[in-house]
Amino acid sequence: MLPVTLRTARLTLSVPVAADAAAILAACQDADIQRFTTVPSPYRAEHAAEFPRTAAAGWAEETEAVWAMRLDGALAGMIGLHGLRRGAGELGYWLAPGFRGAGLTAEAGAAVVAWGFDGPLGLVRIEWRAVVGNTGSARVAQRLGFRYAGVLRQSLVSGTGVRGDAWVADLLATDPRAPQQWPV
Repeated sequence: MLPVTLRTARLTLSVPVAADAAAILAACQDADIQRFTTVPSPYRAEHAAEFPRTAAAGWAEETEAVWAMRLDGALAGMIGLHGLRRGAGELGYWLAPGFRGAGLTAEAGAAVVAWGFDGPLGLVRIEWRAVVGNTGSARVAQRLGFRYAGVLRQSLVSGTGVRGDAWVADLLATDPRAPQQWPV
């Protein structure tokens, strides 16, 4: 599958490139990104240099679709559909600290979800998971219309090697994409 560029009101979502390595490295020093995602910890320059190649391979192998979120040309974060198989995938994202709180991830997420369901993948189901306590990620998933499904005990391992419980939610192509209320 060839990478595609998506555009929203404020963002350009495009494939990560080698020139993004410095910004990726800086963002992935954030303690919350290391705690709540699977990025390696400590996050080193070689990890940032390898990430665009890994993202390109995911597109080529049709196993992942990963985009860099760009605001006015600056790398704000990453978002993607992972584990693509049999009409399903998992939405994942991180946002650099200086870009948080402005609704950028929900804006990017709406575009990615629409592309996943309505684009060439024709997904039937998208899942979302986050470490229990990652309320910022949960707020994004709620805004996108994901339905809360529960807690998966000890199912996630962070880049720091810590195993933890996960909140899980899902969205079907046939579901309204209206904000949801959850018990989290």
